[in-house]
Amino acid sequence: MSNKPPIKICALTTISKTMDWFIVDSMRNLSKNGYEVTLVCDMEDGFIERNKDYAKCVNLSMHRGASVSDIFKCTAFLIKLFKKEKYDVIYYTSPNVSLYASVAGFLSGIKVRLYSQCGLRYVSFNGIKKNIFKTVEKITCKMSTTIRAQSPMNRQFAIDEGLCKADKISIVGIGGTTGVSLKDCDSFDHNAVKKELREKYNIPQNAFVYGYVGRINADKGINELIEAFKSVSKNNENVYLALVGMLDDTNPISDENLKYAKDSENIVLTGNVPPSEVYKHMAMFDLLVHPTYREGFGKVLQEAMGVGIPIITTDIPGPSEVVENGISGLLVEVKNIDSLKNGMEKLLNDDELRENMAKAGRKRAEKYFDRPIMLNNILLDLNKTIQNN
Repeated sequence: MSNKPPIKICALTTISKTMDWFIVDSMRNLSKNGYEVTLVCDMEDGFIERNKDYAKCVNLSMHRGASVSDIFKCTAFLIKLFKKEKYDVIYYTSPNVSLYASVAGFLSGIKVRLYSQCGLRYVSFNGIKKNIFKTVEKITCKMSTTIRAQSPMNRQFAIDEGLCKADKISIVGIGGTTGVSLKDCDSFDHNAVKKELREKYNIPQNAFVYGYVGRINADKGINELIEAFKSVSKNNENVYLALVGMLDDTNPISDENLKYAKDSENIVLTGNVPPSEVYKHMAMFDLLVHPTYREGFGKVLQEAMGVGIPIITTDIPGPSEVVENGISGLLVEVKNIDSLKNGMEKLLNDDELRENMAKAGRKRAEKYFDRPIMLNNILLDLNKTIQNN
């Protein structure tokens, strides 16, 4: 029996929702494979209780928006933590905490500083703001020993933008994070749940439901989605839009569109739902619409494929690598309301195409995105990274 001590890893995100969505499954798997896991984020109620069986949980108060005070406060906190715990690996994602962790890890002498680069925030900005946030991204990349892009196109974009050298950044498998649990997708009666949730949200059982899952903000294309839905609903009766997620005050949609969404009888704002309920909410959709401006790889797209619903998303790095245009979904032009509206109407009026896309998406999920496959890829990649450092 080996007396070798466990590998100590610290995973960090800015807020606990990001940890829940993208990190906890892989960390739980690492714990099962002998790693000693610590989770650091701004923790909401219940987070510690959900994760204390396999990880130490350290609460660090942080803001999602830009905060100069957080830079100093959080970086100092992490330097103290890293020097005390002497982690073998720190693993971080989401822009703010990635800056703090990469700098603190460098100053603390952490050997492996792994940055999981999930979507580049600065690409949707302009002028001085864009330059500032791009500089922050360069610093994070510089302070990291290893970078994992979420897709081949995102990797190439980072290289072309001068964020890092090619030998420092790679992808795991064909991309993505923890994929989709097909076991959970198949664990409930889809028709029964669809009926139940449509009753809960006062949506007619025979309605056509466009659905969105994620933060309700501008960068996710929600302004364009609401505008496109306005046009679609003028020409088509009995269509609904379900927006599943929390309102994001750091990147809000327009006041006009928010008021329209709240006032419209045909738009449902569910508020935040726990990760365990996402698949069930997708089951009440006829079509997932995800018109995002930027994305890492598009976990929500993989989840929709697992549930078995067709997809409309934007033709950008990440989503365009998950969805095969015309096969498992439709790709539309980013920030283009007419392109989005045309796609929404096309799939509304073509039952056979929607059915074929749903089947193709499910097969693609089974081949590439099933969670056990993705978690094993992460484990093997991390083991190799540690050996090489």
